[in-house]
Amino acid sequence: ETAECGGAMASADLRYELTCSICLNIYRDPVTLPCGHSFCRLCIAGVLNAQEGSGAYMCPECRAESQERPALEKNRKLGNIAESFRSSHPEQEEVGIPCTYCDSPVPAAKTCLHCEASLCEKHLKKHSKSAEHVLTEPTTSLENCKCSVHREILKYYCCEDAAWICMSCRLDGEHRGHQVETLNEASEKKKEKLRNILQKLTSQREEAEKSVQNLEELRRQVQEKAAGVTGHVTLEKRVLSEISRQEEQVSLRVSDLIRQQEIKKEELSRKTSDIEELCDMMDPVTSRTETPERFQDYAQVLSSRSFSSGRHYWEVERNGSGRWKVGMTYPSIARKGDHSRIGKNNKSWALEISGIMHFHQSVSVIHDSKETRIRHISGQRLGILLNYEAGRLSFYELCDPIRHIHTFTAAFTEPLHAVNPISPPGDFLGKSPGS
Repeated sequence: ETAECGGAMASADLRYELTCSICLNIYRDPVTLPCGHSFCRLCIAGVLNAQEGSGAYMCPECRAESQERPALEKNRKLGNIAESFRSSHPEQEEVGIPCTYCDSPVPAAKTCLHCEASLCEKHLKKHSKSAEHVLTEPTTSLENCKCSVHREILKYYCCEDAAWICMSCRLDGEHRGHQVETLNEASEKKKEKLRNILQKLTSQREEAEKSVQNLEELRRQVQEKAAGVTGHVTLEKRVLSEISRQEEQVSLRVSDLIRQQEIKKEELSRKTSDIEELCDMMDPVTSRTETPERFQDYAQVLSSRSFSSGRHYWEVERNGSGRWKVGMTYPSIARKGDHSRIGKNNKSWALEISGIMHFHQSVSVIHDSKETRIRHISGQRLGILLNYEAGRLSFYELCDPIRHIHTFTAAFTEPLHAVNPISPPGDFLGKSPGS
C-alpha cells in the first residue's frame, strides 16, 4: 500500500510538472519563453495577443517583462515527455487539477493556500475550517499566491497600496497600520464593481445595437434613393449622348462650310476689332520694322509680357484656312534666318495647324526642328496652359468636351513669351495670357 501511495504521489508530481499553468491541462505543443517558463503554444499565443498594445509583454508565471514580443522556442523534449505521460494516463486527460490526497485522478474542487494542496469534494469536507486555511479555486501556481518577501501565503488585501499582502506584511512590514481586508472581502468588492461595470456595458451594448439598427435602416433608405437617382442620371446621359452624336453629324455637313463662306465678309470686319485687342499683348519693340528686335523673315511677334513663374492660361481662335502656328519662346531666340522661326530651334515650342476649318485639320508639334504629327482636330479655338515651375506647356482643343492635344515638358531656363502670327496665313483672334 505504501508503494502504491508513493507511485500515486510521484504520478501527481509529474503531472504537476507537465501541467500548463494557463489551461491547467497536460502540455500540447509546448514552447518556452526566454525566461525559461513553458506553456502550450496556443495558450501563450493567446496571452501575448491580448497584451499587444499594452507597451510590454509579460510572462504569466514569473511576470518577467520585455518590450518586444518574445520568441517562442519549441520544447521538443518536454513535448515528448508530456505526450508519453498522456498516453500512459489516458483517464487523467480531462481531469484538470487533481486532488492531492486521492490515489486515482479526481478533479479538485478547491486549493488550500495554507496547506498548499488541492482537495476534491470528499477531502474538502474533512478539511480544517479555520480562517488561516484560505480556500481558492483549484490552481497549480501556488508560488504566485506567496509573498515574495516573507514567502507566506497572501491572505489580505491592502486598500491603500492596492496590493495583496501576507500576515507578516500586515503586522511588521511596510503595510503595518494600513487598512486591509481579507481575500474574500476584497474579492466580493471587486466582483460587485465588475457586476456594476457589466450592467453599464450591457446597457451601452443595447443602445449601440439600437443605433446600429437605425443606421442600417438609414443606409437602406439612402441606397433606395441612390438607385433612383442613378436611374435618372443614366437616362440623362443616354439623351445627352444622342444629342452630341446628332450635333457632330450636323457640324460635319458641307452646308456648314458654304454658310461660313457666305458670312466670311462679316467675319473679316469683326476680326479687325479683335486684332486690335490682340495688339495689347504684342511687344512694341519686336513689332516695329525699324528695330533689330523685329523678326526679319517670318510674320510672328512676341507678347510684351513674359512669364518666369506660376501658371498662366489664354485662348486663341483661328479664322480662315492654311498653315497656322502658335507657341512660346525664350527672348534670346534668333531674329533672322530659318532658326528664327518658332519651333525651329531649342529656344521655342510650337503647335502648327494646317487645313480647312470645320474639316479635319492636320496638327503637328515642333521643337528644336523636330516635327511630330499627332492628330486631327475640327474646331478653331485653342486653349494654352503654361505651368512654369512644372516645366509643362499644354495645348487643348476647346470643344465639348475639351480635348487635350499635346504637352511639351522641359526645364525652363529663361522667361517665356507667347508667340503668335500677325498676318495671313496666321488669321486668328486671341485673348491675352492671364494667370
